[in-house]
Amino acid sequence: MDIDVLNKKVEGESQQILRIKDEIQKVIIGQDDMIDRILIALFANGHILLEGVPGLAKTLTIKTVSTAINGSFKRIQFTPDLLPADIVGTLIYNQKTSEFLTKKGPLFANIILADEINRSPAKVQSALLEGMQERQVTIGDNTYPLPSPFMVMATQNPIEQEGTYPLPEAQVDRFMLKVLVTYPTKKEEQELLNRIEQNNFGEDVQPVFTLEDINRIQGICKEIYIDDKLKQYIVDIVSASRDPEQYGLTGIKDLIEYGASPRASIYLMQAAKAYALLQQRGYVIPDDIKAIAYDVLRHRIILSYEAEAEMITVEKVISDLIREIEVP
Repeated sequence: MDIDVLNKKVEGESQQILRIKDEIQKVIIGQDDMIDRILIALFANGHILLEGVPGLAKTLTIKTVSTAINGSFKRIQFTPDLLPADIVGTLIYNQKTSEFLTKKGPLFANIILADEINRSPAKVQSALLEGMQERQVTIGDNTYPLPSPFMVMATQNPIEQEGTYPLPEAQVDRFMLKVLVTYPTKKEEQELLNRIEQNNFGEDVQPVFTLEDINRIQGICKEIYIDDKLKQYIVDIVSASRDPEQYGLTGIKDLIEYGASPRASIYLMQAAKAYALLQQRGYVIPDDIKAIAYDVLRHRIILSYEAEAEMITVEKVISDLIREIEVP
């Protein structure tokens, strides 16, 4: 598609995209990066993992997004006694008809909030895998498609380790983005107090999108142009996490135990397209890739014991990768 034509299509959607951000900000003060990343995951048809201490409006943001897109929303509170059937559904025997009936679980919704996902054992966490990857759920002998759009937003608390079950690498890899949610600024926190005092919680959030609108925007997002040189740039960044020496990064060779998977390349391209869409462009530039690289890579690069002993963070390693890999 001609880039000028694509730019006009993106510009035509930009006002509606700005409106959804305005609606979310009626409720949420600050947290612009988190809101942008949630929209990126939504438009790129991916899933998102939010990590932050309690009280940072993670749950409220997710619920507000579902209201703004007029989609169905289900919240699953992950606890140690949760069972896989509590998520996907199960078969129930009907004594009157002597038949088994399918009772679908809360996973059959457009927006799923997996709250404190690391509170449940691995078998429960893995119950999400088929739905997240295949967009379908198997109950008994039958397979049921999940609604479209479908997005899982999971939260986890990084400071409480007692009674938690760290997400397996296979599960974490299914999330397009992992976002670290930070504290608000002093000005934002003061605005929060003002709203509480005035009893103004922004309860008049209006649906801005229909589900058909979301599906259309997801189609436009796929059409965003990315040059082959930028695709090679993405591959170089991901490959350098696996074999730093090949790219002259001998300093971080001993810091990385395992590099990013091929999903990192796929999701980095898709997320960069969605980021360009939010910037009202029909094409990807290198800065789009740099801006979203941390959220795509931070849960896919596994640091070595040496890195942990030296208190080196994965963000520092990603920063070194981005700084050293040549931009086309």
